[in-house]
Amino acid sequence: MTDYRDLCVVFDIDDTLYLERDYVRSGFAAIERLHGLGGFEKAAWQLFLDGVRGDTIDRALRVIGRDRDPALVRQLVSTYREHRPDIRLLPDALGWLEHQHVGARLACVTDGPLSGQRAKVSALGLATWCPTIVMTAALGAEYGKPHVRAFQEVARATRLPPERYVYVADNPRKDFGGPRQLGWGTIRIRRRGGLHAELATPSFVDHEVTDLYDLDSFLGQNR
Repeated sequence: MTDYRDLCVVFDIDDTLYLERDYVRSGFAAIERLHGLGGFEKAAWQLFLDGVRGDTIDRALRVIGRDRDPALVRQLVSTYREHRPDIRLLPDALGWLEHQHVGARLACVTDGPLSGQRAKVSALGLATWCPTIVMTAALGAEYGKPHVRAFQEVARATRLPPERYVYVADNPRKDFGGPRQLGWGTIRIRRRGGLHAELATPSFVDHEVTDLYDLDSFLGQNR
């Protein structure tokens, strides 16, 4: 156990603290259950596994024999985003949050539709550990990652020098530009089963880990 009294560790949520694919499947299950659409979860999940993104709900409806109905699709999208997800912190994430962060200030910065991100934060119980949670959608559509605004909000709340911040996230396409611009340390977590696990880690990211058990060996370098 390490004392991180002068450090702020800031986490992404999706595929960093839990697997986003679990949220996806939970949403498909909620749609089938709440709308009485037999076979929908299985059809939508197979499409997801096949790499379909964006129009999964439309295509799953076709698979189960439903005619295209834009009003129904809007209802299903709303259900997906607003359902209480059946998700849990991964064991390494829970272990680190419960036992390894002594003294550290903890925060989250996360992208995505606001209702869905709020539901994830609640289901994962993140407020237990992270008093500062910034959802970019609450700031405005123009402030999604990699914009620096959400990271600046964390800095205003926690008041440390830039070199005392470390952002831990999974998506090399958008997660690291903002914190890097502010002079923060960056750690890419490349989880097996993560939606972006096949993407290479950019050279400007400070470190790469495969789970949070490895986090401590690199956090000490930001002290």
